[in-house]
Amino acid sequence: MSGESFSLLIIGGYGAFGGRLAQLLGEEPRLRLLIAGRSLEKADDFLADMRSPKGGAGRLGGNDLGARLQAVAFDRDGDLEEQLTRLRPDLVVDASGPFQTFRQDAYKVVQACIDLDIDYADLADSTGFVASIGELDAQAKAKGVFALSGLSSLPALSFAALEAMAPHFSRIESVAAGIAPSPHVKIGLNVVRAIASYAGKPVAVLREGRQAKGHGLIDEMRVTIAPPGAAPLASRIFLLVDAPDLALLPRRLNGLQSTFTGVGTEPQALQRLLSAAARLVRLRLLPSLLPFSRLVQAASHRFAIGDHRGGMFVRLGGLDRQGRKLNCGWHLVAEGDDGPFIPVIGVEALVRRLLEGRRPENGARPAAGELSLADFEAAFRRFSITSGIRLDREEEALPLYQRILGSAWERLPPALAAIHAGGARIATGRARIERGGGLLARLVARIFGFPPAAADVQVTVRFATDGDKEVWTRSFGNKSFQSWQAEGKARDRHLLVEVFGPFRVLLALVPEGDRLRLVVRGWRFFGIPLPLFLAPGGDTYEEERDGRFHFHVEIGGRLTGLVVRYTGWLRLEG
Repeated sequence: MSGESFSLLIIGGYGAFGGRLAQLLGEEPRLRLLIAGRSLEKADDFLADMRSPKGGAGRLGGNDLGARLQAVAFDRDGDLEEQLTRLRPDLVVDASGPFQTFRQDAYKVVQACIDLDIDYADLADSTGFVASIGELDAQAKAKGVFALSGLSSLPALSFAALEAMAPHFSRIESVAAGIAPSPHVKIGLNVVRAIASYAGKPVAVLREGRQAKGHGLIDEMRVTIAPPGAAPLASRIFLLVDAPDLALLPRRLNGLQSTFTGVGTEPQALQRLLSAAARLVRLRLLPSLLPFSRLVQAASHRFAIGDHRGGMFVRLGGLDRQGRKLNCGWHLVAEGDDGPFIPVIGVEALVRRLLEGRRPENGARPAAGELSLADFEAAFRRFSITSGIRLDREEEALPLYQRILGSAWERLPPALAAIHAGGARIATGRARIERGGGLLARLVARIFGFPPAAADVQVTVRFATDGDKEVWTRSFGNKSFQSWQAEGKARDRHLLVEVFGPFRVLLALVPEGDRLRLVVRGWRFFGIPLPLFLAPGGDTYEEERDGRFHFHVEIGGRLTGLVVRYTGWLRLEG
């Protein structure tokens, strides 16, 4: 400790990630936060914004009870010993970069910290930088300090997820991980430069248990990020990126056969253009995409199209404890502007541990496995972030809704779980039906056979199984209509598919307290995707009230207005 407070120097403290770390820690009165960068003016401006009630950080650190904030000039290419001796930090966090571009004296900041008995951590995502920091391990141990590299999404969070899933396996054969940033997040120039530095160039991966060459932003994998109980992100292609996990995983897992780390950005059309440019580098028609970094960044800002949601996944494949094939995935979805805080949550957790007197072991090493998934999840609660694990055993014959919900199935109230328990069954009850009055709404209702308006009518629902499908026959009085439901495949994975004739509606199952919401995520006509903003939708949910299953279903759209709304209750017969 320095005096009465813990002194934390954040290099790149007013940048995209350093600034967010300062926001997370700005409310902590035990801290002295040194916001550092080459420009003292920019550091001062950042702190002025933090202290402003209207600033994004003002909510966290702008009051008199928060951290002591100080802007300082810091040049990593200057006299590091003089600067660090003058500032006297207890911990240095390097949030600058891009670490991929560090060549000579790449570890000069780390070395200076070790020489001056200062602990060190960074947000590096460079494979070479993170994987080789262990060369300084003996020096750090001799000095009684720690130096942790890569305390970010990859590899710190990805390895925390891996460790949480590993007990399900007797052998892990494949590991894939990826990040899907929200298209509305302003990606920093250093991040773009880091990716551009290896676009189209060889990236070391494992294939069939052997070292192989992938190619940055060219090799691909399709993944649907879908935490149990949350609306999935749109299925997307992830392009290979050079992340520390690729070097660290073979050290951690004996017998590992394949590895992949990727990024999946929206809009996908822009990502395909970037991949095409990477192919020009591979063909040696371009030396590098680095000169185009500003153009790529500007294009990502200009074409910010899609939901303001981001996510991350870690997927394992192998054998379970009984020797059966098992796939297991950890999924995360972050809403709105909360996603960009994820890369700095690991450092925040480290700092709070230090304030409680819990130090990591001395030495220099990658941060993979340094924090547990529980450490991250505790921080996620401050944000609109949902995460969870899905187990996929092909031989398990689980009910349809249980397969889609995964572990979120356990959160369903008993009345809802009973209705969706699978198998042939009959439920009866009462319903109120409202119909839209527009010409197009009446035409749609007639085509699908929706029942007429009624204040109180007998309702019977017959459930039948047909292979992996459930057939629902709904009878309101003497009027019946039918649909079938199944689990989505390929790009529709983790969604409920409900089919009415030539129309296929894709629904996310989202538990909310005693309710299960059905949220429309897409629709098709004879397999042809249709615009989501024209999709039939409305406020549709199931809930338990007084121990009984209740339903509230709305079907309508922008063109039709309300088509039908039926509400009521059901109970299982027999």
